[in-house]
Amino acid sequence: MKLEVQNITKSFGDKEILHGISFEVNSGRAMGFLGRNGAGKSTTIRCLMDVFHQDSGRFLLDGAVFKPRKMRIGYLPEERGMYQKNDILPQLAYFAMLRGASKKDAYQSASDWIDYFELGDYKNKKLETLSKGNQQKIQIAQAFLNEPDILILDEPFSGLDPVNAQVFKDTIAGFVKQGKLVIFSSHQMSYVEEVCDDVTLIHQGDIVLTGDLDQIKREEGRDKLLLSLSDPRQTAALGDQLTQAFPGLHSTPVEDGLILDTQGQDLQGAIMGWLAGQAVPLRQFGLYEPSLTDIFIDKVGEKA
Repeated sequence: MKLEVQNITKSFGDKEILHGISFEVNSGRAMGFLGRNGAGKSTTIRCLMDVFHQDSGRFLLDGAVFKPRKMRIGYLPEERGMYQKNDILPQLAYFAMLRGASKKDAYQSASDWIDYFELGDYKNKKLETLSKGNQQKIQIAQAFLNEPDILILDEPFSGLDPVNAQVFKDTIAGFVKQGKLVIFSSHQMSYVEEVCDDVTLIHQGDIVLTGDLDQIKREEGRDKLLLSLSDPRQTAALGDQLTQAFPGLHSTPVEDGLILDTQGQDLQGAIMGWLAGQAVPLRQFGLYEPSLTDIFIDKVGEKA
């Protein structure tokens, strides 16, 4: 399946929130939908699900107009919406029936997912009696009811310990392998890097970056080298020396050392020779590949 978002605009009153955004999501590849608070992520998702109707543009699924009510969609919103004082099993079954399941199938799906997340002993307990982490697991189970074709997850790892986070990552990976469409939104960039194949970055209602995550990293790291020293206290002075020795070289201090921007020059070998000649105590020297956090801050941090 391929979901295409084409030139979507959305305004509330006189304020335009989405400025003609376009990107695509492909089955078999989890897509990370990223942006600062207020960037337009939730508005985009609500337009996709027809909670809001866009002012212009369209959503296509495999070339046809996307009709969310005819699809099985699992949605985990950032603002959790389950009922604290209701028993867990009938509550999940109720959500499954709202999505079209028969009563029998709804209870079976709810029970299966409760067991999957190892919460079978709590089926007939009220949600408020569970710990925060276990409540989050029930919220997640709600998104997987009825084996959805499209899975939309907004900040899903909130409140999960490392063990449960790994279980959830494995679950998402399983859905991706089944050819489901997975849209994943989070501010926890390490999880996005682990889970997602593609990313789309939205800032103030505009798409500033979209595509294959590995390719984006390579492009963002092009012409850049990462250097770190055994003694970090020497880093700043070394940066000054390098920019004097190699005209056009740009040096930027970072937590791990220096990022050297060669401005398109083939300088890696020459710099390595210079470092050896100066007997610089290297800890690391090689091509620079930015993290997703680095890319995110570079693209939207200064603009904000």
